[in-house]
Amino acid sequence: MTLPPLPDAAVTLHAEAGDWRAAVREAGRALARSGATREGYADRMIEVLEEFGAYIVIAPGLALAHARPGPDVLRSGLAVVTLAEPVAFGHPHNDPVRVVVGLAVSNAEEHVASVAGLANVFNERTAIDRLAAAASIDDVRAVFDGAGAPSSPGGEEGAGS
Repeated sequence: MTLPPLPDAAVTLHAEAGDWRAAVREAGRALARSGATREGYADRMIEVLEEFGAYIVIAPGLALAHARPGPDVLRSGLAVVTLAEPVAFGHPHNDPVRVVVGLAVSNAEEHVASVAGLANVFNERTAIDRLAAAASIDDVRAVFDGAGAPSSPGGEEGAGS
């Protein structure tokens, strides 16, 4: 099961976020920086949380920020944001969040396939802890290796590293 690409520009390590909105905006900025979305996609991801609640906090410490396909999605993409300090999203069991994975897809079929691919990544018990502790983009990529995520060339650090 393949995942959308995770280019270096889509990884932000140790981001400062005062609340869940700021954390989701970081994921949105990373997706836009990578060329997967336009800036407005972050606002749509926030609207999803405001409308449906913190269901995106899918495991202890992990949020999967996303919105429906729309004109602000230029191509499918992933982003990974680790937080300098955990942030509460309002989930009764899985707060606080240390890692936000941003997902943008262009159609419903890609959404299902990407969520399944991410499930494979996070079936590994240590994946969230390893992402939260990542000191480099290579550390982040190592978590996704073997789970269907294509490696992207280049070792430059993402914003906030």
